[in-house]
Amino acid sequence: MRVHVVSDVHGNAEDLAKAGEGADALICLGDLVLFLDYADHGRGIFPDLFGVENADRLVELRTARRFDEARDLGRRLWAELDVDRETAIEAAVRRQYADLFAAFPAPTYATYGNVDIPRLWKEYAGPGTTVLDGQRVELGGLTFGFVGGGLRTPMRTPYEISDEEYAAKVEALGDVDVLCSHIPPDVPELTYDTVARRFERGSRALLDAIRRTRPRYSLFGHVHQPLARRMRIAATECVNVGHFASTGRPFALEW
Repeated sequence: MRVHVVSDVHGNAEDLAKAGEGADALICLGDLVLFLDYADHGRGIFPDLFGVENADRLVELRTARRFDEARDLGRRLWAELDVDRETAIEAAVRRQYADLFAAFPAPTYATYGNVDIPRLWKEYAGPGTTVLDGQRVELGGLTFGFVGGGLRTPMRTPYEISDEEYAAKVEALGDVDVLCSHIPPDVPELTYDTVARRFERGSRALLDAIRRTRPRYSLFGHVHQPLARRMRIAATECVNVGHFASTGRPFALEW
């Protein structure tokens, strides 16, 4: 059996439509939404609303970890725009979700990323798309477990949850052959972004589950330019499946 795995799609509907070619199923590990492209500041919801110059400034502040100033900039821009923030963002996300979910092949098994809005997924997921979070599915004789979302950070992205809530979802999976999550286990080589020059949040609960249950694979995304794209933890091969928005290439898993 052959399964293709993608993560961090961030608006790349064109390549997503081809991601399942040659595979028996597609797995998506979240972050469908493109709020702001750090490589091209003209792409995403933020520059569409506020322009490229303001996007440049926001990236500068966030990269310098000046999060309070970044939030102050956002508040000022929204006040000047004089529209309801939540309504405007949701409308933009809905437009992206309509294109992205239409691009999913059947069957697709998907979980949320930290920038996704879970409550909207049920409206766009077609009959060929199965959404899983803290749940399992069997594919070709292997058990796949899915854990969506991210942990809380100063970035305050839409689907960040507490360490305790995240750990409960990991615990609910039990023993699986393939552990699928948006964020990586909490290992420095897997959580450090070499371009952003910062550590992203990884999950200690995932790391503990890997050591305890010894799945064949741990698959994840979230860190766009990791120090290590794959490494072994005991019997488990841990793989960052890649920043799909920039590569347009899925990771292939065969057995």
